[in-house]
Amino acid sequence: MNKTKITPEQLQTIQDQQSRLNNLLNQIGYVEAQKHAYLHEFADVNMKVEEYKKELEEQYGQININVEDGTYTEIKEEEKAPDLKVVKEEEPANV
Repeated sequence: MNKTKITPEQLQTIQDQQSRLNNLLNQIGYVEAQKHAYLHEFADVNMKVEEYKKELEEQYGQININVEDGTYTEIKEEEKAPDLKVVKEEEPANV
């Protein structure tokens, strides 16, 4: 049985393309793993920020802090909005 083949140049092009695709998939996997690690680190830092906010609130009360110079202003409790009710609209009478 006679086997028909593509040219060596064509085969080399296909092999190069497949190699490049495999390399890119490996790099994407590496980047995704890094992203996963960074997201965990971000969550950890965010949790520490929230914990420290609570510490500061215990010491100073509710405040807004200027992160440039450390000054702060107290947050005043705003007036509570009145309770709202949902009113059902009456259906028009049949004419």
